[in-house]
Amino acid sequence: GCVTFRDAYVFRTRPTEAQMEARANTILHELAHMWFGDLVTMKWWNDLWLNESFAEFMSHLALAEATKYTEGWTGFMVRKDWGLKQDQLPTTHPITAEIRDLADVEVNFDGITYAKGASVLRQLVSYVGRDAFFAGLHEYLTKHSYANATLDDLLTELAAASGRDLASWSKVWLEEAGVTLLRPVVTTAEDGTIERLEITQEAFSEGASLRPHRLGVAGYSLTEEGTLAQVFREELDVDGASTLVEAAAGIARPDFILVNDGDLGYAKVRLDEQSLAFAVANITKFTDSLTRGVVMASAWDMTRDGEMPARDYLNLALTSIPVEDSMSLLMLTLRHIDEAVRTFVAPQARADAAEDTGRRLLLLARTAASGSDAQRMLVAAAARNASSEEQFEAVRGLFDATQTLDGLDLDVDLKWDLLVSLVRGSVATESDIDALEAEDDTMTGHQNAAACRAARAGEWIKADVWDKVLTDTSIPNDTRWAMISGFWAQARTNPSAYATYVAEYFDALAGIWERFTFHTAEDLTTLLFPTALAGYTTEVDVVASGKAWIDAHADASAGTLRIIRELIDVCERQIANQAVDAG
Repeated sequence: GCVTFRDAYVFRTRPTEAQMEARANTILHELAHMWFGDLVTMKWWNDLWLNESFAEFMSHLALAEATKYTEGWTGFMVRKDWGLKQDQLPTTHPITAEIRDLADVEVNFDGITYAKGASVLRQLVSYVGRDAFFAGLHEYLTKHSYANATLDDLLTELAAASGRDLASWSKVWLEEAGVTLLRPVVTTAEDGTIERLEITQEAFSEGASLRPHRLGVAGYSLTEEGTLAQVFREELDVDGASTLVEAAAGIARPDFILVNDGDLGYAKVRLDEQSLAFAVANITKFTDSLTRGVVMASAWDMTRDGEMPARDYLNLALTSIPVEDSMSLLMLTLRHIDEAVRTFVAPQARADAAEDTGRRLLLLARTAASGSDAQRMLVAAAARNASSEEQFEAVRGLFDATQTLDGLDLDVDLKWDLLVSLVRGSVATESDIDALEAEDDTMTGHQNAAACRAARAGEWIKADVWDKVLTDTSIPNDTRWAMISGFWAQARTNPSAYATYVAEYFDALAGIWERFTFHTAEDLTTLLFPTALAGYTTEVDVVASGKAWIDAHADASAGTLRIIRELIDVCERQIANQAVDAG
């Protein structure tokens, strides 16, 4: 078969290691489709995951074991974060989804089909054993070569190879939606030894059954030298409401206990109170990137669930950055920092939190290793989060090269990152945009210029951008998305300026789906939704407006209704977390 890669994979400036790893993974993913999807194709779209989940799983396995990117499973945490987020929306669906029509197919190319499916396959490998898994897979591919197959065909071969009955496993993992939550419960004796360590499991999502998990549980303590050492580790089957960890019985209580050590499991994971306090105080002592990643994933999940205030998470995340040596996890942490400041911080505290975050990111950029990927990523993050006059001056100094960072390659892509920040802060002009666009006379350069022009403050500017992205069908889609990103540039600092667009958005929805193709309409519906305003202005109620639109448009397409329901849920979570952060 012929696989075509778009121009974005041909880097025009020096890529980070995370970008290189992601490109290698994409190449491997598409190569895996030669077997999963081409040699053997699912019989119907409800088994779409037999294509995409397998390609996702095999690409990360090959990445970790057959390329220089040996920490490929650490990078997988970025994808897993997507799957867990999607799985907690009200529109989540089983991995084997019901497909009624083409629209159902289109919307199910999502975090469940890709990331959750791949996570569950990783679970399945641990559950049946690696040798049995690949023996069964070999028989499946051999028997059904150049033909169509079903989930039952796959499970039959895996069961025969492993001797395990996979019917009940398939029911709870593949045929039910949602996620369960795992929590350690520690009972200690008077002398400080562990009497009992159990892992409790609860159905976090409505209707989700308790599931069998194969995963690691480990304990860590600080040594006299101040380093973190593993005290015990047991890989075991966690099933039902409670599972004992026998390896922990009788040992001195470690400083830190981690469920899902090694990140084999797919579940929401909590830390016990003592372990959470230890992690917050000692996150820089976690030198293994995967272990640190599991800790940070748990903290982020607690933040999303309103169990950790957003500003506490921000402090933990920013503290962890100096020791983060996985660029994939640094990218994920920076993404979560952006989201926390943009959506979860209490309205009355957001200006101060934004200023503190921008200041700390700028300091981290200045102290990062010369010429490192982290330096570049932190400069871009500091620009995205700049909020004070002093911070914008620093960004302007980097842009103009009147201030320099040793080893920083100020290439054209980074200059665009800096310029859109300066435009957002009203400290750059149209002439700055024109000059950089002339220097970068490429398709990407013109898209970045469109984003910058849309990022300028001003009522008439925003109105013009809004009108063009909704009515001008001649605009290339990538340029359209760039313009929308610029449109929302002042939403964090001046949300009231966007209040009138809530009604305009819902008035425009029907026309969007009539005028544009499915994917364009899907992206417009998502990117123009006024999520940024939820909880941050009293002039409009985004959630109520969304629910009213659904009530009035029960005959809208399933795809449209699904997107709006998901976005309403995002806003409700956002508002709830703002209240938690407010204390």
